[in-house]
Amino acid sequence: MSSGPYLYDEGPEPLHTGTPRSRRGLLVAIFLGTVLVAVAAAVALPILRGSAGEQATEAASVFVAALRQDDTETAYNLLCVDERARLKPGAVAAEYLRSGTPQVGSAADADREGQPVQRVEVRWIDGGAVTSTFLTVVNEDGAHVCGISATR
Repeated sequence: MSSGPYLYDEGPEPLHTGTPRSRRGLLVAIFLGTVLVAVAAAVALPILRGSAGEQATEAASVFVAALRQDDTETAYNLLCVDERARLKPGAVAAEYLRSGTPQVGSAADADREGQPVQRVEVRWIDGGAVTSTFLTVVNEDGAHVCGISATR
């Protein structure tokens, strides 16, 4: 230590005079709090966003409604990346729209080229005739329509 003139009459005090305290309890509490928040988020996410089937049904409903109202921009934006590359915005209705009034059914789990997808049945009621098509819905940062077929 150096000796010399000090601002006050007494010398400098030691900075740490007490015995150190253990902070293990605080660290454990922070860790457990983080784990609880992560578990709560994992449980709450499906409740807030809905299951994959609910999301697929909702996307198919919006997609079909947009096509029926000639809203090609909305319908085109609900297509997956592969379908957007394959189709021009003006060609979406010709590919997906059928005659009659659509009724969107519930989604079912399916497999497409090793990837899990949802298949949503759309029944087109035209007078007494009923035609069923199945929209394939994939999860690409949200549910997107990625194809249509006449069979499940």
